[in-house]
Amino acid sequence: MTNNVLNNLNPTEVFKYFEELSQIPRGSGNEKEVSDYLVNFAKERNLDVIQDAALNVIIKKKATAGYENRPAVIIQGHMDMVCEKNVDTVHDFTKDPIKLRVVEDMVYATGTTLGADNGIAVAMGLAILDSKNIEHPALELLVTSAEETGMDGAAALDPKNVDGRILINIDSEEEGTLLVSCAGGLTTKVTVPAVWEEADKNLEACVIRIRGLKGGHSGMEINKGRGNSNKLMGRILRDLTDNLELRISEVNGGSKHNAIPREADAVILVKPEEKSMIQTKVAQWESTLKDELRTPDPDLRVEFEALATAPTKVLSKTSAESLVNYLYLVPDGINSMSMDIEGLVESSINLGVITTSQEGIEFISAMRSSVKSLKMELFTRVSTIAKLVGAKVAAESDYPEWAYNPDSKIRNVFIEVYEKMNGKKPHITAIHAGLECGLLGEKFSGLDMISFGPNLYDVHTPDEHMSISSVQRMWDYLLEVLKNVK
Repeated sequence: MTNNVLNNLNPTEVFKYFEELSQIPRGSGNEKEVSDYLVNFAKERNLDVIQDAALNVIIKKKATAGYENRPAVIIQGHMDMVCEKNVDTVHDFTKDPIKLRVVEDMVYATGTTLGADNGIAVAMGLAILDSKNIEHPALELLVTSAEETGMDGAAALDPKNVDGRILINIDSEEEGTLLVSCAGGLTTKVTVPAVWEEADKNLEACVIRIRGLKGGHSGMEINKGRGNSNKLMGRILRDLTDNLELRISEVNGGSKHNAIPREADAVILVKPEEKSMIQTKVAQWESTLKDELRTPDPDLRVEFEALATAPTKVLSKTSAESLVNYLYLVPDGINSMSMDIEGLVESSINLGVITTSQEGIEFISAMRSSVKSLKMELFTRVSTIAKLVGAKVAAESDYPEWAYNPDSKIRNVFIEVYEKMNGKKPHITAIHAGLECGLLGEKFSGLDMISFGPNLYDVHTPDEHMSISSVQRMWDYLLEVLKNVK
């Protein structure tokens, strides 16, 4: 089933299962095959398994000798991955396997996201379940679906299917850091109604493209000051429409609400005599934005190109004005910083996707906050702007924050084991991203949770990569923790 790209890496069994998972298309919403793979894994080993209607899978294994009286432990991760690729990469995420490659201490994909978020959690869980000599209490591997698009799998879980009350989430991305709290989230969809008109045949069609941005995780990397291609396009269009006569045919940007968008396109129709003026303005904007983003996004490009074929329809001036107004005004980036944990983003918003269709222009934003009231304040602000431009707004995928538990026993185990293995204490912190711990903690009473993981870099982008040596260290750490759970 595998291409054996990772077969010489340690820990052998973990990378074996990671490579097997990488051969199975598992973008959010396309998880049936990987869910069935997990079920078949369990059946082949005579392990108890539950697959629910949401395609969540729970695999149960009895305690090893001497651990029968220890409390049961849930190892938890999600089966789906964010599907992002470079614009020049030929890859069909619905059927093509991820093309893995090893570069020194790192595992990469080839022009696409790697899926270490969160395939490494599933691979670790499978390796433990498959082992005959790893010591552990009773285990439940809980693998959820649709985490990346709103945690729908976790929301659909039936509490009666899970017995344990200690949960180890392996969806963190920094070795030596233990997460004990996370932000809640909310997705908003704002739709500006489209009124279409026949395009003036005397106008010439051009496209403005934004390329070369790094993008990244809209929670974990929202504090890095990286450019949002959609918001940058809003600034350019605001300037052009304020100073020149042009018509807008479409604006599209980004592909995932939870990824900082790297690319955006705007198709415009212009008077032939003004085309060179617009081209000059676009070049000026490239210079301005490259200067503003010279540190976080040094490879930014703003391109201008004439199109051979002009669209036959353009947005009415009213629709276009509403589009530009909303795009320019909608908030994006950090909203507030925590006063309790230094350096932690408290609330933020990411305008991840713009899509133009016959019906309208849809804007999708991901909101995050560790304080529920601030999350709702952001939603109210977006709703107010939407109302001002005559747009419709809808809320989806509202999930709760994970509050810090001062009496966590599993946190103490993780701290003690880490200090014993490394001679220093781990870093205890919260995360400005949605972990399923928030939903699971709300759903299962008395759940004692912690989140950890190996070093992952540039997740949710085609540059995503994972440290091999860090996987080894975190694997050894997990096995030692399982021996010490009491």
